[in-house]
Amino acid sequence: MPPEEYFQSLPRFPVVKLERFVQKAGLEGSLFACLTTGGATGTIKDALAWGMLAIARQSGRLEAGQMVVEAGAGHFAAALAVACSCTGHPLTLCVPFSTSSRRQQLLTELGARLKLCAAADLPALARQAAEFAQQQGACFLDHLSSDDNPEFHRRVTGPALLRGMEAEPDYVVVGVGTGGTITGVGEYCKAWSQARVVAVEPYESPALEGGFGGRHSIPGIGLGFVPPSYNPYVVDRVLAVSSGEARQTARRLLLTEGLPACPSAGAAAAAACRLLEEAPGSRVACIFAGTEPLLEQE
Repeated sequence: MPPEEYFQSLPRFPVVKLERFVQKAGLEGSLFACLTTGGATGTIKDALAWGMLAIARQSGRLEAGQMVVEAGAGHFAAALAVACSCTGHPLTLCVPFSTSSRRQQLLTELGARLKLCAAADLPALARQAAEFAQQQGACFLDHLSSDDNPEFHRRVTGPALLRGMEAEPDYVVVGVGTGGTITGVGEYCKAWSQARVVAVEPYESPALEGGFGGRHSIPGIGLGFVPPSYNPYVVDRVLAVSSGEARQTARRLLLTEGLPACPSAGAAAAAACRLLEEAPGSRVACIFAGTEPLLEQE
């Protein structure tokens, strides 16, 4: 498959105005959400997986049919397994020994080969994956550290956000996981608008503000350390949102707008509400990085 066809497979990122949510909260101003879902996992990782494969092909780092190696067993791993299956790239995932048997089975069913590794954290796992890729002559995608991650968001997510707005936003709010989204979107928005960029992290794990990583329940953000892809120079402010507030806000989004927002989207919306309280009448744009199923499968 030629690289341009990878990009043609990407879902569109619509921007919606959350009028009922803002009115119900008694706030003044406008709140917009860029919905970056639409793939197999229901998260932004679906488009990112396809996009990073395309960028690697365009740069010559990845050849047709070449093996891809990645570290991790989360949403990006699942999304990459689907993308690699569709594009003809064998995939090996380096995953911790602690990965549940159910998750291992799912990733295997999606076509990935698993290499169990003894790693204490994600950076250590990534180092082991890089060594394995070098031994195998494979392409290590490295979504944690590679600039291909923010580059995808410079090319796709940032333009989609600004293109979908009624007018230039005053604030752009992004939850921080690997750091690729806020870096890519932030750099694009800084280049083409006067928007101030606001990073969101869990209150229980304030690593971006120099605190210690801690346990929280907002999947997709708050890795417990400052990720290599995070560019602090495009971030004007960091806001911390608790796990409880994130989930409560996600529920309010569902009951006012019909959006099944995941907790990280709830965290972004909660931070946006604070900005509207501080600066009534502002235009705030958020990246919603995933959806939450209303009912779990039985």
